[in-house]
Amino acid sequence: MQSTQWSPWRAVNGIAPLAPRVFVEILDGGQSFRWFRLTDAPLVYQGIWSDNVAQLSLDKNGRLRWRAPAAIAKRVGAAFPRYLAVGTDFDALTDALPWRRDARLASAIEAFRGVRILRQPFGEVLLGFICSAMKRIPHIKQMLALLAERHGTDILSGCREFRRLPTWAELGALTEEQLRACKLGFRARHVWGTARFLAERPAGWLAETEALPYPAARERLMLLPGVGEKVADCVLLFGAGRYEAFPVDTWIRRVLREDNRLASARAHYGSGAGLANAYLFAHARDLGA
Repeated sequence: MQSTQWSPWRAVNGIAPLAPRVFVEILDGGQSFRWFRLTDAPLVYQGIWSDNVAQLSLDKNGRLRWRAPAAIAKRVGAAFPRYLAVGTDFDALTDALPWRRDARLASAIEAFRGVRILRQPFGEVLLGFICSAMKRIPHIKQMLALLAERHGTDILSGCREFRRLPTWAELGALTEEQLRACKLGFRARHVWGTARFLAERPAGWLAETEALPYPAARERLMLLPGVGEKVADCVLLFGAGRYEAFPVDTWIRRVLREDNRLASARAHYGSGAGLANAYLFAHARDLGA
């Protein structure tokens, strides 16, 4: 098999320079589970979403740059602005957060300034976060890698190194045992049940859900097996750009309890609550590591 020919490195326009720790947090902090660090120096990540494969790194000035297999570089280049939410003004969203009266949030923003929310394929985010229940990031990555390897399809003809995730229709054609063989454990039941649920609905049910206002979309997602409040919020934040979504996991629950905000978090952080969540999550893990 011939080695993959990569395009030249190209700048990602529209994103300010990033500190290395912020770059790592965006790609490897729990938003997405298909980015892997290739080397320690220089800092390079390789990732897959939909039928796209790319590598991302920082140049010497901290500016984001990308390259892709030459055969699909044009397609990947066209997909990157949406995936990286280039048109979203995260500086303005950050400034609108209540950091002026919230010392913890102010510290988190200072430590991870430049964090942004990826805009990933909705169906893939749903699969990833159904698989996330009671699992750490490396384990979730392993599950999705096995699903792609065994049940996905090649992105580059004749190259099994890069495989997309199976679609929900393809997942529905599998057995629960086949899913368990990909180390999903009890999550296999939820993935299979969700695939069957979607198969029984009109085509476009997920796309319709993605387009709904946040409360209605959240309610619909919670009809799916294995989707509670946290998973629904993760799917809407990372797959639909609903910045009012505020996923509450163990780290965030700890922060809210310490600040006496368990009942008032969404009201406190406002329409950009999801971005506040990203800052607080990154900072809490950094301090707790």
